[in-house]
Amino acid sequence: MPLFGRDTELKDLAALVDGPGDRSGILIEGEPGIGKSTLVEQTAAAAAAAGLRVLRTAGVEAERNLVFAGLHRLLYPLRREFDALPSRQFEALATALGMSDGTDEPSIHLVGLAALTLLADSAADRAVLVVAEDVHWLDMASAEVLAFVARRIDSEPVTVLATVRSATTSPLRAAGLAAMRLGPLPDDDAQALLDSIAPELPAPLRHRVLAESRGNPLALTELPTAVVDLTDTAPVALTERLEQAFSARGATLPGPTQSALLVAALNDGDSVTETITATGILLGHAVLPEVLVPAVAARLIDIGSGTVTFRHPLVRSALAAAATAEERCRAHSALAETLRELPDRQVWHRAAGAAGADESVAAALEDAAERSRHRGGAVTALERAAALSVSPGRRADRLLRAAELAVDSGHRETVERLVDAARTLPLTTAQEATAKWVLSGFEDGMRESPSHIGELAALAASVAADGYPDPALRILWGAAARCFWSEPGPDTRRAVLAVADGFGIPAGDHRKLGIDSIVAPFERGEQVLAHLRVLATTTGRDPEVDHYLSSAAYQVGAFDLAAHFAGAAAPGFRSAGRLGLLTRALAIQASSLARLGDLAAATPITAESAAFALETGQPFMHATATATHAEIAALRGDYPQAATLAMDAERTALAAGARPVLAKVQLARGLIALGEGRFDDAFTDLARIHDPRDPSYSLSLRACFLTELAEAAVRSGRTDAAAELLRELEPAAASTPAPALQIGMRYARAVLAGETAAELFALALQADLTGWPAERGRLHLAYGEWLRRQRRVVESRTQLRTAREIFDALGFAAWSERARLELRSAGESSPNRDPDARERLTPHELSIAQLAAQGLTNREIGQRLYLSHRTVSTHLHRIFPKLGISSRGDLAALLPTLEETAG
Repeated sequence: MPLFGRDTELKDLAALVDGPGDRSGILIEGEPGIGKSTLVEQTAAAAAAAGLRVLRTAGVEAERNLVFAGLHRLLYPLRREFDALPSRQFEALATALGMSDGTDEPSIHLVGLAALTLLADSAADRAVLVVAEDVHWLDMASAEVLAFVARRIDSEPVTVLATVRSATTSPLRAAGLAAMRLGPLPDDDAQALLDSIAPELPAPLRHRVLAESRGNPLALTELPTAVVDLTDTAPVALTERLEQAFSARGATLPGPTQSALLVAALNDGDSVTETITATGILLGHAVLPEVLVPAVAARLIDIGSGTVTFRHPLVRSALAAAATAEERCRAHSALAETLRELPDRQVWHRAAGAAGADESVAAALEDAAERSRHRGGAVTALERAAALSVSPGRRADRLLRAAELAVDSGHRETVERLVDAARTLPLTTAQEATAKWVLSGFEDGMRESPSHIGELAALAASVAADGYPDPALRILWGAAARCFWSEPGPDTRRAVLAVADGFGIPAGDHRKLGIDSIVAPFERGEQVLAHLRVLATTTGRDPEVDHYLSSAAYQVGAFDLAAHFAGAAAPGFRSAGRLGLLTRALAIQASSLARLGDLAAATPITAESAAFALETGQPFMHATATATHAEIAALRGDYPQAATLAMDAERTALAAGARPVLAKVQLARGLIALGEGRFDDAFTDLARIHDPRDPSYSLSLRACFLTELAEAAVRSGRTDAAAELLRELEPAAASTPAPALQIGMRYARAVLAGETAAELFALALQADLTGWPAERGRLHLAYGEWLRRQRRVVESRTQLRTAREIFDALGFAAWSERARLELRSAGESSPNRDPDARERLTPHELSIAQLAAQGLTNREIGQRLYLSHRTVSTHLHRIFPKLGISSRGDLAALLPTLEETAG
């Protein structure tokens, strides 16, 4: 198709080719026939002429069920370079592309990292242009991998150029590609294009073509050859008009050619040999490739290098739509017979060719689902298998199995649709139990009333009584998790706990500890902590177990243990590419480290958790990480940033009633108000966490922020109100040794004691605060302030000096300044505090720098952070000048490793 009126767009794309790496790429969006392919072709040709390596793939509607088909087409030219990949990446990619016999489903993110590494390494020799057309038709696995890669292209000479049809969905839309929206051609350009195509077209028909085309280049090119159809004056959508033109052109071809075209249109591959073989089966006699020549002459297809390519996707859809249902079924059956050696492709043609229910085809689809290397593909196969099932029982089994897989993929709407379909059938007790647990499989429960928690607990008991303990336990875990995100009240909590106790789960089982800690953090705190301290020596065996234990530790306020267990879980999730669970583990680790005061370690972990939460579609985990980031910013004295982040987290959490996030938002606001001297506001902000009527009330977290609350109360003169809150917590404090609660209570008792506080401060400082430096610093500061007010100035200096040193080391800028002011009032000056090396880096840079300080290579850092090693190298070269060093060898002296910091 000639290119008219696209000079600006072509220049933009040329600039992209000339300077790859400056941006990740461009997503060209527009209606069918608007000129996307023409722009891509010219850009790809210019790139190749400039010496770039051009790698191409395209979405084909018939291939959407072939998992990783688009990625295979893209990366197959680089197959000889696969061996240079790290072993886990190689295995994941080879399994995904069917080049290995690996049986485990490869993680999308690990496949994505392998693709990123492969492209970055290839680009070391010459820049790479990745062209992905019609990404709305790519199989979902390939589209997700391409989106993963596009997000991470930084300084590599790799650029992605993709096209997508308007009003369609694709993961590439949210991948950070610059958008280029193509509209109709201006009138002058449209007329010039038409004149170049059909200069002899009579004036009346010329006006009609221009009117019907509405500036669409494909319509301007194709409609002049179908002017007879334009005598119809009825309004028809342009896409439909074009399809009519293409199908009319096909109808003029010889019968065998029409049959071959239909086979090619329905084929999920582009092989000429497959098309000719299947056409012969369809017609009952052998045909030669020459059967396609009339279609080439009619400008419907192109033939080259053993492939058949339709000139436009609308040609394919037009020919398929023009055929009768019987003709399509027969063509699919012929293709299925042709593809007997390729069962995963064959089964979809068998399914498409089935005239009704067919249990053998359904069973084959079920087998294909089990072999699928992507859960989304397995869900699609099982749903189609259900539709072809002969018996209602088998149909229900397949729908519910698809729903289970959809839970693991995080697709709530799909789960609800599949369960609803299953429930239209007569279900057995076991099937109903499965239906119930999959509907409870989303832990946040944000769309539900808290009253549903009690219903889930009763359901879990019922399912267990029917003899199905595993789904019953899954349902009960869903009920317990909802007790964290919302607040059902004490009666419901007791009901959930009673059901858990009735299951006969061993007391030290990680699932039981998780349920007990969430549902009854104070009543069961002592038991939970006793088991956690024993289990702390057994980490690293199973990341899921460690993750449960980190959650349990967090719920009972043992932030040191929570950070330990979460830190043990993260490497296993990371190496397996399980970024959804990694996000949650990192969120717990970051929040725990921030509470302990280890901001240097918490900052990069928080940033990584937030980034992965966005990528894996976990809005409440993103809000959690954002709230932690707000807390860190407030502790560092960056109050404007802290306020903005708190508002961002609140925006997500408030509408959904995510209480733990809202509690952390109030903590951040309380810290901001304390730092700015607005003590009454600080107390008001923090007291909200203790009010059951407030949306930020959180049963477990209200016991974790007592230090800040007590300080705000003393400075605002609200000691009576604070004392009342403490009295409410005394029974809980007496029942559990939860560290955060006990530390906070000791601090609060001391600062609220007035003139008799000396013994209480001494008692608080005698407690084991190993691993809790922030709390020790606050105690020293408060004690020093009290001593100075008591005119015990000399004694106060020791406490204040210790506090200053702790806060300087932690990076608590505002708290450091308070200690300096108090010391100045006590007659002692303090040296100015220079910014720590870590504070000069962004969270992302800090994460890379800390790993480099541990001695990891760029490639190892890239594998850890899901980046290309070349991106790591670029970041390090930016980091060195910021830190005033010239090589990575100097990093260890400036930055403690993550392990040292966390310890």
